[in-house]
Amino acid sequence: MPDKPTDTVNAVADGKKKEGGWFEFIRTLIYAVLIALVVRTLAYEPFSIPSGSMKPTLLIGDYLFVSKFSYGYSKYSLPTFGIDLFDGRVFGTGPDRGDVAVFRNPLQPGVDFIKRIVGLPGDRIQMIGGVLNINEVPVQLTPDGDFADQDCNRVNEIPQLVETLTNGVSHLVLDDIEGFSLDDTEVYVVPEGHYFAMGDNRDHSSDSRVMRRLGFVPAENLIGRAEFIFFSADTCGSLWNPLTWPESIRWGRLFKSIE
Repeated sequence: MPDKPTDTVNAVADGKKKEGGWFEFIRTLIYAVLIALVVRTLAYEPFSIPSGSMKPTLLIGDYLFVSKFSYGYSKYSLPTFGIDLFDGRVFGTGPDRGDVAVFRNPLQPGVDFIKRIVGLPGDRIQMIGGVLNINEVPVQLTPDGDFADQDCNRVNEIPQLVETLTNGVSHLVLDDIEGFSLDDTEVYVVPEGHYFAMGDNRDHSSDSRVMRRLGFVPAENLIGRAEFIFFSADTCGSLWNPLTWPESIRWGRLFKSIE
């Protein structure tokens, strides 16, 4: 007889432990989701690269993190669910010349672009003979061998150059079409509150040089600065064949900073 009450108490205690365990698990899961949402909204957001306009800096299949706080916040960098909460930017600082930035295309609602910022407000930008000129000063271009543009079993060697902007920032660019239509342009005067963006793959980039496709980028449209690649894979592997996955991963690009 004395054993029964003890067994009943133990059973109840075990039930409370089980209920408490599930409650703790669910609460921890909710906290983790909320923290992830806050980080994605205010700190870092993942983006993937769908085109080759930023080769050799970024390749198709790169997955990168963009810092949302680098340029402050606007309705384009925060999830406003289609509601215009405010205009302009808060806690905003402008990008530096040479930053690789993600922004909303002002001519294509809902479409995000990633390009390099080469022109700041008030700058005079012009392409002359394939050379970027900033305020009538041509940037320095230094040959740097060839870029091996690999497409599964085919490799295309493309001339690669180091471009040094007027503030000393250097990065790689590609120039493979002699006499390309955008190698010589008019003078673009960047309006106040706007930026001039170009792809590093100069002959295969629809950027600020093409006014009907992009034009000047309003400061309000900036989403963030590209910081580093956290994953990268080519398109040669098969999603349905796990044996091809290791060869498809570009191991050398994992956690590579973006310059």
